[in-house]
Amino acid sequence: MSSHTDIAAVIQQTPLVDTHEHMRLEEDYLDERPDILRQLFQNYVHADLFVAGAPQEAIDRLFDASDADTAARFAPIQEAWARVQHTGYGEAVSIIAKDLYGIDELTPDAVAAAQEKNEALVQPGTRLRLLRDDANLDHIQTDAKSMTVRPDLSGPDFFFYDISWVDFCSGRPNHEEIAEHTGLEVSDLHSLKRVMETIFTSSFSPAIAVKSQHAYNRTLRWQERSDGEAARALDIYLRDGEALDEAARLCLGDWCWARGVELCIEHDLPMKIHTGYYAGHSRMPVDFIRSGNLCPLLAKYPDARFVLMHIAYPYTEELVALAKHYPNVYADLCWAWSINPYSSMEFVRRFIHAAPANKLFLFGGDTGYPGAALAYAKQARNWFTRVMQAEISEGLLTEAQAIDLARRFMRDNQYECFRVDAKKQILRAAAA
Repeated sequence: MSSHTDIAAVIQQTPLVDTHEHMRLEEDYLDERPDILRQLFQNYVHADLFVAGAPQEAIDRLFDASDADTAARFAPIQEAWARVQHTGYGEAVSIIAKDLYGIDELTPDAVAAAQEKNEALVQPGTRLRLLRDDANLDHIQTDAKSMTVRPDLSGPDFFFYDISWVDFCSGRPNHEEIAEHTGLEVSDLHSLKRVMETIFTSSFSPAIAVKSQHAYNRTLRWQERSDGEAARALDIYLRDGEALDEAARLCLGDWCWARGVELCIEHDLPMKIHTGYYAGHSRMPVDFIRSGNLCPLLAKYPDARFVLMHIAYPYTEELVALAKHYPNVYADLCWAWSINPYSSMEFVRRFIHAAPANKLFLFGGDTGYPGAALAYAKQARNWFTRVMQAEISEGLLTEAQAIDLARRFMRDNQYECFRVDAKKQILRAAAA
């Protein structure tokens, strides 16, 4: 057996940890009953379709499941699809089409003919089967955009959840959500801190991490803020949130962010931070998203574990440097393989020869439907196989070294960073 075949088999057979999803809950998925066009295109590809020239009206119609004529809904975006089918997003759609529906080429007629196969994909338990058995995922970690975490009884030791910290980091603590999840009101800085402590006390045990994607609405640049500065910003926010200017909002957000990191340290949870590329289109300020903006925070909290997501694309080399330099930084390829698989392949090769082997996580789908996560996982395995075959064929790694690295990147590093064994025991006990 050739070394290429050996490493390819290991990559296919090793259960893959999925560090980031927005997976719909079982009941929500079954209630929605997404049709074939939603299963195929309701992920990230619609942004590529728009950028390629598809009118927004045509994209909206594509997702309008009240219209049963799937062929007529697909036809207006067919030309745009031809333009994007070779992007990372497009490649994932083709995998969904082939693996779930047996479609080799997406056409209006092919979509219409395959719709009847969709019924089997929206049955109880199918979500877990697609993810665990067909995609061969060890478990998935979901950002449900909630401050509190409870065990998911549809798969207690498979579906893990993050505590959301995005509103706090954004400097816009959500009064209604805080009251709903904690029963507490925010009236001053002391009560805000108590709210944060209550959130962690109630959720740190089942939670796998804390997650924030505030790079979508503010810079990742952090600076230390005093209690007095934060209290003044919070007073303005509580009186009239609309009156809070950008400087004050950043001040309050930085203060809340730091308290969240301190609570992560206290409760032994990693903090996941969105870095790099935005979902969607036409609104990405690139100065917000650089992982290098985080250096003051990384230096301030050496005992924290920071998981920097999406390889900070397009600032990938910067993230390699951070993971090499800071012991508390981990680089995560979640979503990256579908954003740009070629850049992700090059990123892994640069990372292997620059940073410690325990600092890289290979995959997260960052999507809402199980079929899409399955496709993104297959895409990641395929491109990662190319990476490791190239490393072996060029004499940079032995076969044994490549196999060891593959297992680390796919599973072992995540188990260590996220304390997965202990979390699985907690959730099994809670479900029982």
